[in-house]
Amino acid sequence: MHQTPPQSLPRVIGPWIATAVIIGTVIGSGVFKKGRNVADNVPEFGLIMAVWVLGGVLALLGALALAEVAVLFPRAGGNYVFLREGYGRCAGFLWGWVDFWILRAASIAALATMFTESFHDVLKQSIAPGQKVDVLSFWPRQLLTTLVIGGLTVVNVRGTRLSGGVQFAITVLKVASLLFLITVPFVVLAAVSEPTHPPKVAHLSPAVPSNLFGINWSGFGVALVGVLWAYNGWMNIAPIAEEVKEPQRNIPLSLLLAVFTLIALYCGANLAYHLVLPRDQIVAKDANGHLSSTPIATEFCGELLGPVGVVLASAIVMTSVFGALNGNLLVGPRLLYAMGRDRLAPPAFARLHPQYHTPAIATLAMAGWSVLLVLCVGALTQYQVPTVPLGFAELDLNVPRGKSPFDIMTDFVIFGSVTFETLAVASIFVFRWKYPATPGNRAYRCWGYPVVPALYILIMALVLVNFFVNPESRTEALVGLGFIASGGVVYALFFGMRRA
Repeated sequence: MHQTPPQSLPRVIGPWIATAVIIGTVIGSGVFKKGRNVADNVPEFGLIMAVWVLGGVLALLGALALAEVAVLFPRAGGNYVFLREGYGRCAGFLWGWVDFWILRAASIAALATMFTESFHDVLKQSIAPGQKVDVLSFWPRQLLTTLVIGGLTVVNVRGTRLSGGVQFAITVLKVASLLFLITVPFVVLAAVSEPTHPPKVAHLSPAVPSNLFGINWSGFGVALVGVLWAYNGWMNIAPIAEEVKEPQRNIPLSLLLAVFTLIALYCGANLAYHLVLPRDQIVAKDANGHLSSTPIATEFCGELLGPVGVVLASAIVMTSVFGALNGNLLVGPRLLYAMGRDRLAPPAFARLHPQYHTPAIATLAMAGWSVLLVLCVGALTQYQVPTVPLGFAELDLNVPRGKSPFDIMTDFVIFGSVTFETLAVASIFVFRWKYPATPGNRAYRCWGYPVVPALYILIMALVLVNFFVNPESRTEALVGLGFIASGGVVYALFFGMRRA
């Protein structure tokens, strides 16, 4: 007998897997790569740690507020639902527009690219140790990247429970890996009678500038943007809220547990890096003035353990980005599913697989665009395209020589992410006005309201201003703003006359 597919996603995710989804999607590449960028913009160790702590505190403030909104609307789609209910259908559409075309797809493509590059580092160290040769040339690496995305797409189509189980196992492994990085300097110090590279407290000086009024706040802001990439994804419980068991209890619990865990792991890992590597080595640049593309974790392990450490660190990075990649492929399609139900995206996205009860078509669409993005960005790094004259200026789509596909794809993520995630947190004020809080409709209320969400919004507004003030990030901000505007035009043309 033919069974009718369910009209809603089944609640199969418990508190531990929910926490693992957040941690697993957040811990990806940032803690292994962004430490160089932070140290380059903030010379003093105390301020470096302040940046990592501030990024975690911002995530915590946002989590305290967003948990209330997510409990009020425990539906698939996350920020899309919050923005739609708080500000109207256009705001929800704009989030979906930016998330699908840039934020989520670029994150998936960047993480898969870093997985392949780390795998390639393992191959080089195994086959040609110490030699600067490519075992796989550029395009075979891009093909491998697409195969990684394809394989995890199959896992996510096969079922949320399966994907969540994979996520939990990988998250346990990556947390254990970070704990290893935090403790290995002290293990080496204890195990070796005359260690060549023991932890050196001298590397932590200076802790603060000699003149506290001489802090480069613009550089601090640039460093904070890099740290926000490392914490990016702490909201990822919201898009799968419809599949969480007992959401009124488990959503706030998983958010807070995950954010506190992330702060501890990130601060511990960066303390370990700076105890072993002097700052000059961390911020070393090539002849073109670019920071080293080698993850700081790889150089850290190589310094302590030699070639074995390089292979081990590459394996750790591979595991970490693999988990984040799987989490994004689990979370991202739920947005398309929700938009399909509202007819703000093709209705096919709202169809569930008749056997696996997953948004299979939405998952395939997300993966397909991510694969195309990998190939397009790869082509931009390998070939020159002609500039387009615009009369008053020229449109140059060529990327700077030597810039990696990973950096290109992450440059445009944070601006759109900060913009819409700040609006999502701010929606708590809208919902407190629309639906006054009572024990019946608020199983969880934001601690410290209204100070906590207001403080989050204020700091993130300053981050957005810094995007436009700082020349290094102004282009990304202007392009991101233009893309949001293009989404507004699309909404007006195709959906503006429809009634909700």
